[in-house]
Amino acid sequence: MTFFYNNEQLDKLGNEILEATWAEFPQLACHQIALSWIVYDPPVPVNTGGALSAEEFWKHQVRGFSYRGMERIDPAGIASLFYLVAIEEWLENNMIPHSGELDRAIKEMMVNSSNDALGFVVDMLSGTTSGHELTSGPLATWKFQRNIINRYFQSLGWPELESININQKIWSDSPYGRERVFFGELGENRNLLTTNATLRLLHSIIGGVAVSPTRSQQMMALLKRTLEPTQSSSEGFLGASLPQEAQLWSKAGWNTQVRHDAAYIELPSASPYLLVVFIEGETNSTNQDILPFVSQQVVAAMIKA
Repeated sequence: MTFFYNNEQLDKLGNEILEATWAEFPQLACHQIALSWIVYDPPVPVNTGGALSAEEFWKHQVRGFSYRGMERIDPAGIASLFYLVAIEEWLENNMIPHSGELDRAIKEMMVNSSNDALGFVVDMLSGTTSGHELTSGPLATWKFQRNIINRYFQSLGWPELESININQKIWSDSPYGRERVFFGELGENRNLLTTNATLRLLHSIIGGVAVSPTRSQQMMALLKRTLEPTQSSSEGFLGASLPQEAQLWSKAGWNTQVRHDAAYIELPSASPYLLVVFIEGETNSTNQDILPFVSQQVVAAMIKA
């Protein structure tokens, strides 16, 4: 059973938002967008500073809407959200030593979307390093070690995570050596996430039950974004069309083929909500208006929701 339930009102609003988006951006095909959206009605079970236990938190089903929510899509930098939770789990359980360099990498990965920092975090998570090609025996061991990240997420037992693959670094050009072999000639082992999987992971962070309440609060601090016009990091993403009084916690991801955003949003006059939108296609990935338009439609819908 999923952690959110379908709601007739949100189904209607969600479909209206999609229709409006396709009308505004006719180049965006129906199969080039995936969207997952949940609303936190009172009493709000999230952003409580860890007031609820994990057991109590997961009893609170929330209403939601999903379109292509289980379609596996290249997540680009959204992968860092998963690596963040994993590295905090490793630290919490003393599986790796704490260090200033690791703190620096985590911050750069989340705040400045550094792929170099993400690669360092992946190495710390898996005990692997990039390098020359390996013979079959050492390569099998290397692959097993790298896949510890997938095994961790599978161990959570969430149905939304069953189909994901999260074991790759992000490259500005192309992987080489053992990384290329692991990635696959056609990218068959590339990172693949869904909007539903991303939604649930972010839901657990905002709910204070990802790893621990304290770790969840630390992760939220890394996701906090400013909406000040002169400092905004959300241009071209979901935060760009929010009112200045709104509060935003988010992680975006983009490359030449995709543009994504996952955001928890608190509005001054509506219920808080979580929104994850994945956009695919070379033309769409460079369009900085699609995600803000979707966000604007959702804000308007929240007044009705």
